Amino acid sequence: MNLSSENGYEMAYDVNRSYQRENRSGFYSQNHMEDTPTDSAPRDRNSDSCRLSVHTAVQIPEITSFRLTEVDVPPRRSSMHEFANQPISNNKQGFSTAHKMGRRTRGSCDSPLPVALKFEEISFRIEIKVPQRWIPGPAFVSVKHKQTKYRQILNEVTGMVTPCEMLAIMGPSGSGKTSFIKILAGRMKTGVSGRVSYNDLSYTSALKRRIGFVTQDDLLFPQLTVKETLIFAAQLRLPRSMTSEQKVERAEIVIKDLGLERCQHNRVGGIFIPGVSGGERKRASIGHELLVNPSLLFLDEPTSGLDSTTALRLLHVLHKNAKVGRTIIMTIHQPSSRLFYMFDKLLLLSEGHPIYFGKGKDAMNYFASLGFSPQLAMNPADFLLDLATGNADGITLPDSLKHLELCMQSSHNPSLLEKDEQHSASDISVDSQQLEYQFSKEVLKILRSSYKTQIEPGEKRAMEAIGKTPEHLQAVIQLRRDWTSSWLTQFFVISNRMFRERVRDYFEVLRFSQAVGVAILLGLLWWQAKIETEAQLRDQVGLIFYICIFWSTSSIFASVYSFPLEQHLLAKERAADMYRLSVYHISSTFCDVPSQILYPTIFMLIVYFMAGFEKTAVAFIMTMLAVYLIVLTGQGVGEFFGAAILNIKKAGTIVSIVLLIFLLTGGYYVQHIPGFIKWLKYISFVYYGFRLLLKVQFSPSQTYECSETTGCKSLQLSPSFAGIIDLDGGAEEAWILITMAIGYRLLAYMFLRRIKIGT
Repeated sequence: MNLSSENGYEMAYDVNRSYQRENRSGFYSQNHMEDTPTDSAPRDRNSDSCRLSVHTAVQIPEITSFRLTEVDVPPRRSSMHEFANQPISNNKQGFSTAHKMGRRTRGSCDSPLPVALKFEEISFRIEIKVPQRWIPGPAFVSVKHKQTKYRQILNEVTGMVTPCEMLAIMGPSGSGKTSFIKILAGRMKTGVSGRVSYNDLSYTSALKRRIGFVTQDDLLFPQLTVKETLIFAAQLRLPRSMTSEQKVERAEIVIKDLGLERCQHNRVGGIFIPGVSGGERKRASIGHELLVNPSLLFLDEPTSGLDSTTALRLLHVLHKNAKVGRTIIMTIHQPSSRLFYMFDKLLLLSEGHPIYFGKGKDAMNYFASLGFSPQLAMNPADFLLDLATGNADGITLPDSLKHLELCMQSSHNPSLLEKDEQHSASDISVDSQQLEYQFSKEVLKILRSSYKTQIEPGEKRAMEAIGKTPEHLQAVIQLRRDWTSSWLTQFFVISNRMFRERVRDYFEVLRFSQAVGVAILLGLLWWQAKIETEAQLRDQVGLIFYICIFWSTSSIFASVYSFPLEQHLLAKERAADMYRLSVYHISSTFCDVPSQILYPTIFMLIVYFMAGFEKTAVAFIMTMLAVYLIVLTGQGVGEFFGAAILNIKKAGTIVSIVLLIFLLTGGYYVQHIPGFIKWLKYISFVYYGFRLLLKVQFSPSQTYECSETTGCKSLQLSPSFAGIIDLDGGAEEAWILITMAIGYRLLAYMFLRRIKIGT
C-alpha cells in the first residue's frame, strides 16, 4: 500500500492493482509534504490565496485511505500540466482512524478530483410543432404538407471553467440558462451542436458519479426528515468500502457544514406538506449532492425564492466548496450586489447569445469601455439584465446610439428636439413601440458584436494556453465504477426509505375508516344471508361481485399515481446512478403490499362472518387468498397504466375507463357478450377474480330450493351458473391472476425504462 501526496491530497492506493492513478487537487504544483509547518500563519480567506484545511475522503476505485494536510489553493490556474509528479511515502492512514483522531478543521469539504470544463461553440435548438396543412393536389387528391420549424435557444457559447472557480450564468427569463446548464451537465443532447469536454474528454456514463446536479425545484421526499434524506442518500451513493457507521457520520458532517443541525429532525416538506424553510430545503438538496464529493456541481437557480440573507449564506457555502478544488456552475436570475461580487466568472446571455464572459468583478468596466454605464448607483446585476434585454433607461449610451435614442425620446415628446430637427422627427413614420424595439435590437447588436471581437478570441486563446489535461487525470475520470452497493443492500435501503415516505398514506385513518365502514354496511345489508331460494342466491352472488368491484377499484387507484408522482425524483436519482431501476420497481411493489393486504384482511374478517359465507376454515382461507390475488393484480394494473402514461390527470382518466370495461365484462352484468367484443372479458382480471370467488364459496354438491315434492336442486343447475360457469376447480383462474399480476408489473418495468434520466 503506497501513499500519494500531491498538492494537499494524500491517498493510499494498492500498487498491485491493474491500474495506479494519481490524484491532484489544484493546478499549481506546490510540493506540499506531510509535515506542514504548524507555525505558518493562515492567510485571509479573501486574499489572493486561501489557506484551507482539507478533510479528504476521495471516492474513486481502489483508493483506501486519506490524510489531512494544509494546502494553499490559488484562485487562478494557467495550465493543466502544473500537476507535477509528487514523491510517494509509505505512511498509512485510514479513513476511520484519521477521523477518530479528530484531524478535521475548518473547511471540512473534501477535495474532489479536479475536472476542467470547456464548452466550445455550443448551440441548441428545439423543433416547434406546426399544425399540418392539407394542400389540394391533382385529381382532387389532398396532399399532407409537413412543416418543420426550429427555435434557436443558444448560439455559439464558448468558455471554460476550472477547479476552484464558481461560474454564474445570468440572463433574463427565456435566455437559455437552464438549457445551457443541462447541456453542460450532460443531461440534454438532442438538438445540441458544439463540444463540451471534461478534462478534454467528451461526456461518458463514467462521469455520472462525478457530477452533482441541483434542480431548480427541490426534488426530495417531503415526508422524510432532513437527516433521513441525507442518510439514505449516503447509504446509496457512498462506496461499499465504507461501513454503515462511516456513511452516517459522513451525512452528519454535511449537515453540520451546511448549517442544518437545527432542522435536521424536521420533515423536508413540500407544496402541501409543512416542513423546513425554503433556504433549508435548498441546502438539503445541495447536501444531497455534496455527499459524494462531486468534481462538478451544477445548480439551477439555487437562490430562487430565498431572501437576501439566506441567499448570501448559501453562496458562502458554495464558495467554500469551490475553493477546495470543485468546479461549480450555477444559473442565477437577479443576485444582490454582495452575491454578484462572489462569482469568479460570469456568463451573461441575451436571447441565447453570449454578451459577456469573464470575471464578475470586471463586467462593469468592460461595458463601460463600450460606452454603457449606469447614470446612477445601482445593483450591477440589474444593470447587466437591463443591457441583456436591450433596455437602456438610466444608462449612458455610446455615441453611435445617441441619435436613435433622441429619435425614440422625440416620439414620446417632440418638444425635446431643436427647432431645426423637429421637421425630420415629424417625418418618422414608425410608432414609438416599433422604435423602442428597433433601439433595443441595436443595443443588443452592439453587445453581441463586441463579444465576438473582444471577448471570444481571448477566451479561445486562454483555452489553448491551458494545454491538454495530463493523461492520468483523463484516465481517472474514464474509470467506469461499479454500483456503490449490492442489489440486496439497495433493495433494503430503498424499501426502508419508501416505507418511511409512504407509511402515513398506508396507515391513514381515512383509509381504515373506509374499509371498516363499508364492511360493516355490507354486513348489515347481507346479515346472515342464506341460500334457500334463487333470489337469495342472486343476492349472495351480487355481494361477491361487489367485493370484486370494491377491491379492484381500491387497489388500482392506490397504485396508479405512484410512478407519475415520483417520476422526476426517479429520473434525478437514476441520473446519479444511485440505484438500479429494478430495485426501485420491486421496492415500490413490495412496500405497497402490506397495506394492500392489511385492509382487505380487516374488511373480510368483518364481512365474511356478518354476511353468512361458508363457515369452514378451508373456505375462509381460500376466500382470503382469492381477494389477495384480486388486489395484487389490480395493483399491477395500476402500476402498468401509471408507468405507461406518467401523467396524473391522464392516468386517472384512462384507468377509470379501463376499469369500467373490466367491470362490465366481469361476468355479472352481462352474461352473453356479442362475439366480436367477447375477447374483452378474457383480458379482464375482474372476470377471473369473480369466477374464482364463486368457485370458492359454492360447489356443485350444494343444494337449494328444497321441497318435499321435487326435492333439492343443485347449485350448478341454477340459472346463475348453468351454462355460464363450472363450479368445480378454480386453479385455472388462480394461475391466470398470478400471471396477470406478474405480467402487468413486467410491462410497468419496461415502460419505466423509457423515463429519460436526465430530465
